[in-house]
Order: sequence, then C-alpha cells, then structure tokens
Amino acid sequence: MFLQRIGNKGIRLGTLFERAASRFPTNFVILDHDLDIAPELGRRLTLVQVADLVDDFASRLWAAGVRTGDHVVVHKTDAFDITLLACVIARLGAIPVLLSSKLDGATVAELVRRVNMPYLITDQAKLDNDLPASVFDLSKQVLLTSGSHPMATDLASLAGAPRVAAVHMPPSHPTLVTHTSGTTGIPKLAVHTGATFEARYRPQGTVASFVGRRESVAIHVSFVHSRMFTAMPISILQGHSIIVLADDEPASVGDLFAQAPPGLIEAHPNSFMRWEELVDDPREPLGQVKYFSSTFDAIHPRTVRRLLSGSRRRAPLFIQMYGQSEVGPIAGRAYKKHGMQNGRCVGVPFPGMTGVRVVSRDGRPPTKETPGYIEVKSDGRIITYLGERERWEKQVHDGWWRMGDVGYRTKWGCLHLLDREVDEIPGIDSTLEIEDKLFERLPELVEVIIVPDQNGCPVPVVCTRNDDDLDRAAWSSAVATLPKMADPVQWKMADLPQTATTKIKRLELARLLAGE
Repeated sequence: MFLQRIGNKGIRLGTLFERAASRFPTNFVILDHDLDIAPELGRRLTLVQVADLVDDFASRLWAAGVRTGDHVVVHKTDAFDITLLACVIARLGAIPVLLSSKLDGATVAELVRRVNMPYLITDQAKLDNDLPASVFDLSKQVLLTSGSHPMATDLASLAGAPRVAAVHMPPSHPTLVTHTSGTTGIPKLAVHTGATFEARYRPQGTVASFVGRRESVAIHVSFVHSRMFTAMPISILQGHSIIVLADDEPASVGDLFAQAPPGLIEAHPNSFMRWEELVDDPREPLGQVKYFSSTFDAIHPRTVRRLLSGSRRRAPLFIQMYGQSEVGPIAGRAYKKHGMQNGRCVGVPFPGMTGVRVVSRDGRPPTKETPGYIEVKSDGRIITYLGERERWEKQVHDGWWRMGDVGYRTKWGCLHLLDREVDEIPGIDSTLEIEDKLFERLPELVEVIIVPDQNGCPVPVVCTRNDDDLDRAAWSSAVATLPKMADPVQWKMADLPQTATTKIKRLELARLLAGE
C-alpha cells in the first residue's frame, strides 16, 4: 500500500552534490555565514564548488583512517558544513551521526558513548568550552574542522590527500543518524537508511516542484535535523538554487531576502513567528514567496495569516505538514490568505504514502474531549534507535508507530493534534489551542507556553516583542473566556530552554519554574 511499490535507490548523500552539479552546474548555494571548513570560498558557492568540497574532505577523512561502515559523530559550531560533512562521510560508505551544536557537553558525551567508539569531528571551540575530556576516551579519533588541539587531528593538515572514489551502499544500509528533539530527556539516536529517506521525498518534493527553477528555495532548518536531508536534496536536484540560513534574526534575514528573494521558504515555526515583522519591511523581503512550508511543530494561525499577507504573489500558500523525525511527514494541509482559523487541524494523510489512526485511551471514540493516541504508518520510518532497540520497539504497535501525541479525527478525516501526551494538563482540552487564542488576542506576544506548576495548575509563560512589559489589563481581557490559569510569568525569549529546532522544552521549563 505504501512506498515499497515504487523504485527506491536511496538518498545517496555521498554523490548528492555531484549529481546536482552535473545537471545544474551554475546554480548556487547562498549562505548567511562562512563555512568553517572552507571560509575562503565565501558565501556564494556554485554546486560544482560544493561537490568538489565534499570530494576533497572525503579524501581527508579517508587519509585520517575513516572506512566504510564506520560511525562518525559530528558535533561542532553551528554552520552548514555540518550538513556537508554528513555528505562527506556518506561518500565513504561510513555513517554520519549528527549532534546539534546546542547540546551540552555531558549529553554529547553520553550520545558518543552510545555510538560505541566512533570517530568524532568537532572544533577547538567545542573542546575548549563545552566538551568534557572524556570524549577522547569515548572516540576512536578526534578530528578538527578548525583550530588545534594536541590530542586531535586537524583536517586542514590533510589537505591534498589523494581523491578516493565514492562508495555506493545499498538502500537498506544505514545512511544517517540524527537525534530526536530531547524535549523529554536525553535525545534518542534515530537510524535512517537510504530507502527510508527516499520514501519521504514524494510528499515534500511535490511542493518544491510547483516553484519555477529560476526561483530559489530558502531553508532555515537545523543542520543536524532529518528535514534538512529532504528539503535540501529535493531543492538542488529539482534545479533550484538554495539560500541556507544559520541565523533567523529578522534584520539579517530581511537584508538577505531583499537581495535574493526566495520563491519557497522552509523553516521552523518559531522562526516564522519571528519573521512576522518582515511583513512591515518596506523592501518587501517576503514579496516573491509563493509557498511557506513547515513540518516541525505546531504553528499558530496568526503567524500563517501574517506571513501570507507579506507575499505579492497571486495566490500564496502556507503548507503545514505534520510529522516527526522518526517517520517523516505524515499529514498535511495548505492554507490561503485568511484561511487558517483552527491551528489544531494538521491535515490529512498523503494517499498511498502514509496512514494515520487514532487509538482510544478509555474505550470511547476519540474526540476533542476524549482524545486518543495518534499512530501512523510510513515507509519513511526509522529502522531503530541506535543503542536503544527496546525503546524503539515500545513505540511500534502492530506496525503502527505511536507519535507521542494525542488528538482525534473529524468525520472528514482531518487530523486534529491537541497536545503531546507528556504535556497534557488536567482540565484543559488542549494547551496548544489556548496558546493559539492568546496569540490571536495579544499581537505583542512572540511566545506563550502553558506548563503545569507543582500542583498541576496551568501557568502561562509569556515573551513579548522587544521584551516590553506585558499589558496586564489586555491579558485579563484575553483570558476572560479561557479556562482558569495562574497569573502569567514573563520571560525573555533567549532564556527559554530550546531544542535544536527551536522547540521549547516544556518539561524543562516547568522544572525551571518550580525551581524559581
């Protein structure tokens, strides 16, 4: 029923840029930052240059001793070369394990331990400031993308190593390991194969195909996230130049988009929220956008309508997809200007590609008042958690993958996501729905997260634009028709605990509030 029936050669990361460059040699990768492994190349690279860079560093890793089947952990200062290094490693038939630059040193050390004596690619800044000395004992060898260390090998010293041929692995072979968000503790290491990645292309590739080849695709996605390895390959193989952002600061994004207007933007929901202010920029940096796309977390109706109002295209769309790192996109829905009213509706499954069911928790049919467990089927599902096979098996039920979310389906088949299981608060149908309403009623909010206090009472944690003081009178009016909550607690956005994809770690936030 699903994707086994189509041909699947696998993602083939190692030759990705080589294949794209052979078809579209003059297309560009435009960056808002320098690459640590090749700062001399600047911020506007042709696909030919990127393909050569991948080939060059594959030869350096081979010279350092990396061989087919080896695991290579990448944990370095945030930059697009993290993604490129995954292609470098895969070119040798080795398995890249990507760890976010935002992870603390102790967590990184624990994940390196789970991989069992991998090579570790990092940099001097991480060794000096974040990583514990134990990483040297947990790694076969430590390699540096920048700086130096007496116990590590600098990749720059291996420049000029003889080039080696790409190794082609079968689609069923592990091709990449990414980690989960870590919103509920130590992240899990998700193992993807070439086949599982390829299975995720059809629903996401359809969106990019609607944008003309002359239009660029802007991507602001965590460089270690599995979504980067669908959004980026789809775009360059379809003939688009890409704009890759490390920073979502509205001022710098507005400058770049004004100079190089994208036709499609893929980004995290929290980044889109920050970019609402770009609508008021007289240069109209969002004016050429035909499609906005997001597949990570709940996005609020206010943000969708605001961004769409910034496009001058005749009928721009916001594509919301529901999915997870472990399974890829499962359901989706497109919104027109002024069309998104209910942020809890995350769309319908992709026919012939994905399946969704909602399982009752109490014997009653799942509804808004009695939501059930959301379970999905997809050929894009990971094959295991590295070092935690039993944990992976606990989420599989008769072939269905339990997402960890609760919700229900309408009579029209639309899936409504209400909350994560671990984030439910007694007496509240959906914290996400309340947050949607608060964003609608209080335009000055840039974030609101509802978490329980030690007694289970819901506490709104709010952030305002420019950290202005919250208007308490406006707040009282906004919450008058909502379930009873504690008084709001105002924080600075930068102080909220976040994952690599800018999700707020709700459980950690609740613990921090309890500590206060």
